[in-house]
Amino acid sequence: MKKYAVIGAGPSGLAAARALQKQGIHVDGFEASHGVGGLWDIANPRSSMYESARLISSRTTTEFAEYPMQSDVDYPSHEALLEYFRSYAQHFGLDDLYRFDTRVTRVEPAGDQWDLTIVAEHADDDVDAVEETLRYDGVILANGTLAEPNVPAFRGEFSGTIMHTHDYKSASILEGQRVLIIGAGNSGCDIAVDAVHRAARVDMSVRRGYYFVPRYVFGRPTDTFETGRPLPRRIKQFLDTKMLRAFTGDPSRFGFPKPDYRIYESHPIVNTMVLNHLGQGDLRIRADIDRFDGDTVHFRDGSHADYDIILLATGYTLDYPFVDREHLSWRAASPKLFLNVFPASFNGLYVMGMIEASGIGWQGRYEQAELLATYLAAVENAPARAARFRRRVSGEPWPDVTGGYRYLGLDRMSYYVNKSAYRAAVRAEREGLEAA
Repeated sequence: MKKYAVIGAGPSGLAAARALQKQGIHVDGFEASHGVGGLWDIANPRSSMYESARLISSRTTTEFAEYPMQSDVDYPSHEALLEYFRSYAQHFGLDDLYRFDTRVTRVEPAGDQWDLTIVAEHADDDVDAVEETLRYDGVILANGTLAEPNVPAFRGEFSGTIMHTHDYKSASILEGQRVLIIGAGNSGCDIAVDAVHRAARVDMSVRRGYYFVPRYVFGRPTDTFETGRPLPRRIKQFLDTKMLRAFTGDPSRFGFPKPDYRIYESHPIVNTMVLNHLGQGDLRIRADIDRFDGDTVHFRDGSHADYDIILLATGYTLDYPFVDREHLSWRAASPKLFLNVFPASFNGLYVMGMIEASGIGWQGRYEQAELLATYLAAVENAPARAARFRRRVSGEPWPDVTGGYRYLGLDRMSYYVNKSAYRAAVRAEREGLEAA
């Protein structure tokens, strides 16, 4: 029986471990933190979580299908989600597959296998870290996409505190401060809503417009209206744009630029509270940054203002630091992988969770893991099927998982997919692998 390693015990790592477990495949998991949960564990040093964080997609469209959440809350908090992952892992015996407080430092090829170098972390600083190298037939990278902050360069020097939102945990640090948030993604908007209750002043610097989606429409979570057959792209964009105008109005009246793209060509903002605070004067939109000068920030529209704290809501970069990029066929900002999982070389490395999509949820990631587990089971038990799949990946056009949407050409969108197109493609490939 071949052996596989899973790096990471967040939702994608747990999905991979569970899918391989169901296929009877030997799997060892490794997690640098003290337990499962990944970024949802605010105590995990790699976590980007903050006290007020909660799901931005609804519970029923996000949870694992085989293990629903025991909750009637539509948008659970990060504390509730961590308990869910702990319960999920315990229920299926996934904890027993993992070595916690164990950091992977290197993944290197060893013939047709892979050497995994690990270091056990110790709470006692006086105890020397013990390095160990283990060999596996394949390695599944599931260490997350939201752990390595993207920190852009700016002209000049800022004399106050500047930090990425990855390091933000509580609004208490903003008490009485003049705060500038650079960027207005979902985290940036959440933190802006936190800040208005504590800070002396809150501004947001933005360079493009956004679409703001309400959490509820007609008393139901907005994403629960999308569970049937997907509408054609143009019809959906037309109807949902009309809906947003009716429910949230035109954000440009609060100072946001008008979007230079159509809805769903970038990730929407699931937070309309920020519009309420703009309307109340609690918050102000500023132009893009020109330069810093001491505690003064100059904006590209010629205006300027003084601040004590700058929060960079500037997103994340993909990072698989323990393996050379050549093994993952990197192209610019992300690896080029079949269905965001398989290198075309089928070299024994696989990636879980390298997908972003509006509403794909953890079940979408589990289906991704099911496809991988089905392939690995075929390698073991039906090599002809596995070989056919490899030929199909190397010799035929890859599925279009954009759903026809023209995503913005940004680094963070380089692994973005349309949830319906992606899940349909994954399902078709898995059914093809299972066919006699």
